[in-house]
Amino acid sequence: MVDKKKTAFVSGASRGIGRAIAIKLAKEGYDLALTCEKRIDTLKELAEELQKKYQVRVLAYATDMSDATAVNDMAEKVLETFGTMDIVVNNAGISMVGLITDLTVEQWQRILNVNLSSLFYTTKAFLPGMVHQKSGVILNISSMWGSVGASCEVAYSATKGGVNAYTRALAKEVAPSGIRVNALACGCIDTDMNRVFTEEEKEALAEEIPLGRFARAEEVAEAAWNIMNLTYVTGQILGVDGAYL
Repeated sequence: MVDKKKTAFVSGASRGIGRAIAIKLAKEGYDLALTCEKRIDTLKELAEELQKKYQVRVLAYATDMSDATAVNDMAEKVLETFGTMDIVVNNAGISMVGLITDLTVEQWQRILNVNLSSLFYTTKAFLPGMVHQKSGVILNISSMWGSVGASCEVAYSATKGGVNAYTRALAKEVAPSGIRVNALACGCIDTDMNRVFTEEEKEALAEEIPLGRFARAEEVAEAAWNIMNLTYVTGQILGVDGAYL
């Protein structure tokens, strides 16, 4: 009997951390379902590259992860193709830097929906299959600011604090079904999200990090892969911040 091919879902996979995690999972032989909101051409190029290089199936969707209906529709298509999902990586996220008094209600709601509500949407979509097969891994990409907060990133910090609480609570709820839920609390990662900072600002920030540099997205992917495979670890928030906190 041929073993069922393992499957994984990664949101926000067209660049940065999501892209690096997708590459790592493909390298490990997983069939993938990937989403992005705007860079679908870039995501499709990645999908083609991974299919050719690692002989895995890769589905690519332009999906607004803040939209419950869009997420559910995407997940239905994925499950029609793959049947079940073994790993779900909730990586999609946005940030807006500025004073709280300048943040509009629409911006606040948008950040909340993309960064936090999207986790609920993917859980509703993929968890039943995991419960049925009595196994699965959910990994949420959080931030160190979810623990201590960042000035001028109040909304972002609040959502990541929510991600941490969501992770711990869900882990307790689904552990009896053999499903593990963890999060990575990322520090300063060298991705497009940090392009809001000048080179001088990034250098100054790097000096505050004990390891003396920003992390590479590939290093986050390695941390993700490691915690996915720690079979007795669940409900944990692993700091990937170079000892910044």
